[in-house]
Amino acid sequence: MTQKGSMKPVKKNKAEEPELEPLCCCEYIDRNGEKNHVAACLCDCQDLDEGCDRWITGKSVPPETCERIMDTISDRLRIPGLKGAQKVNISILPPLILLPVFLRVASWHFLLGVVVLTSLPVLALWYYYLTHRRKEQTLFFLSLGLFSLGYMYYVFLQEVVPKGRVGPTQLALLTCGLFLILLALYRAKKNPGYLRNPASSDRSLGSSQTESLSRDGQEKTRGLPAAESAGSLSNRTPRDDLKGPCRVSAGSPAKVKEDWCAKCQLVRPARAWHCRICGICVRRMDHHCVWINSCVGESNHQAFILALSIFLLTSVYGITLTLDTICRDRSVFTALFYCPGVYADYSSALSFTCVWYSVIITVGMAYIFLIQLINISYNVTEREVQQALRQKTGRRLLYGLIVDTGNSDNSQKSISSVFIVICTLKMKSFFESITLCGSN
Repeated sequence: MTQKGSMKPVKKNKAEEPELEPLCCCEYIDRNGEKNHVAACLCDCQDLDEGCDRWITGKSVPPETCERIMDTISDRLRIPGLKGAQKVNISILPPLILLPVFLRVASWHFLLGVVVLTSLPVLALWYYYLTHRRKEQTLFFLSLGLFSLGYMYYVFLQEVVPKGRVGPTQLALLTCGLFLILLALYRAKKNPGYLRNPASSDRSLGSSQTESLSRDGQEKTRGLPAAESAGSLSNRTPRDDLKGPCRVSAGSPAKVKEDWCAKCQLVRPARAWHCRICGICVRRMDHHCVWINSCVGESNHQAFILALSIFLLTSVYGITLTLDTICRDRSVFTALFYCPGVYADYSSALSFTCVWYSVIITVGMAYIFLIQLINISYNVTEREVQQALRQKTGRRLLYGLIVDTGNSDNSQKSISSVFIVICTLKMKSFFESITLCGSN
């Protein structure tokens, strides 16, 4: 009896451990940990059935039901692959579908163009505030930006180049500008200067030192005296804090509490901040840019400025070439507002609609570029500007374009000199990297 009783748990464990079978190209593991199939993506959704029933009967659908439906749709949206069906982020699909449809509808008539081109920025801003309020990451704006570049270039090749007004040299310059934009965006999406947890990044720290580090940090957030703060801080030597001066002072417990990040379990150096969207601290964080789906910080700020400047130059050049082709013998500014007969031909109407769409995007990027230059000239980050406005320690100047944060440590430098220095250094390193890639 004893032997039989001892054998039962063994048989039960073997029965509870199913064999791991490889997934076929159309199978996947869903969010519940169960094996599912792409062909069954439209079946067995109780939340969707409930939502449809309530909609048909005229009852309101609860927000949590809509959220569960969207979670189910995003989980089942898969593409067959070699190692099973791979999940697709649903936020990248709307620009791929809606942008060509909207622009082609806008090219049918002038009034349709006004309505569509006015509603597109409104919808984009509404979606931005919706995701920004929830602190969610989204690939919508990155997908919109990349697809807009590709679609504008496609329309230029299909509708503008065949008219014979664009030469090979001009086409090569525009293509080179597009390639440089993509390369600069790739570099801007790299590590912006993330601050890692010293316990995970520094293997030289022992377990006892790591525990004392987290314990001392938690005690600081409770407001310990200055002597204990200074004593515990003297034992910390994380690598990430060696690049910049630390804001922690021995006689300021409030400052210690401000610099300690409870989520990342580390002491932030000067001007670093925790991004609630990325979920990690960033060195000299400027802002979280939705267009690159990443933070702009110490390591990628110059690449971000370079990408903006190249985009503005390339976009203005492409707009000029297109208007010179579809509205001949007119200046660029005049053709933009008065181009008679442009809607008589569908090809010209589509090109003119894409020009106005490019103008809207260019104006938005130019505003971001101007704000960045002003912040650089005042040696402040966008995060510091917004914090000063919330705490009412800063004041707006020049119709709100300039914000004086009231920090006397920020050196006043001219916009032109700072911009020239940054662009010169960045262009030098940029072309050196291209030369190295070419030689390899």
